Amino acid sequence: MASHTDSTDPNATPTPATQAGREGLDALLSRPGKALIGLDFDGTLAPIVADPEQARAHPDAVPALAALAPKVAAVAVVTGRPAGVAVRNGGFAGVPGLEHLVVLGHYGAERWEAVTGTVTAPAPHPGVATARAELPGLLDRVGAWRGTWIEEKGGRAVAVHTRRATDPQAAFEALREPLADLATRHGLVVEPGRMVLELRPPGMDKGVALLEYAREIGAGSVLYAGDDLGDLAAYTAVDKLRSAGTPGLLVCSGSDEVAELRERADVVVDGPAGVVRLLRGLAGRMR
Repeated sequence: MASHTDSTDPNATPTPATQAGREGLDALLSRPGKALIGLDFDGTLAPIVADPEQARAHPDAVPALAALAPKVAAVAVVTGRPAGVAVRNGGFAGVPGLEHLVVLGHYGAERWEAVTGTVTAPAPHPGVATARAELPGLLDRVGAWRGTWIEEKGGRAVAVHTRRATDPQAAFEALREPLADLATRHGLVVEPGRMVLELRPPGMDKGVALLEYAREIGAGSVLYAGDDLGDLAAYTAVDKLRSAGTPGLLVCSGSDEVAELRERADVVVDGPAGVVRLLRGLAGRMR
């Protein structure tokens, strides 16, 4: 069982439940200048809301990141959202202390760097646009249109949300197979999440993005915090780094909807507010 904390001490950090997690935390604190802090956005830095367009970072997230970022090698927000949307919804641009923040959007297909304020990305996969054009008809045929919502992701992915449906779980299950068939026909894959099914090109996931960035900067230790099924790939990336001798710490931004993530985490915190407390605690203990 992962360690859990809800301490009011601003410099408190939980004791990880695993030996690998304890080694990861020790490495983060003893050599902060070599540490990579990787963070999901929705559900980790920002509370989950019914309309993803309205998601915003926890009000204390940016101050906590600004206190921590100058003490570590890098902070990377790794998200399925377009990088520019995450920057806007997170309020990351132009913040003192976050000059070297990186946002790896669309699972690493896009990259925004605070130092330049620009997004770099390859051309979108053509299958995304063709699959998007077929979605309304597919939802209508399945009978799951009422209450579902299609999210455009800058032409690089498209997601169907069921959280606002009359029966969110039933709509989610009814759409799994039809969306998988649609994805296959257009050379895409389906990534399930918390009441959302996302169609995106293969080879794009948070694990690939995190691993490549960690190797790029020569990270000596890695923390990754997430809350959803899409974050499992990043957990696996941290496990690979651990196997290669790079200590790591796995943090779950607590959710009863994703038991697998909680079971694999070294530390479980109480959602975005708990993530903020953890970031503040790390900053307070680093010198």
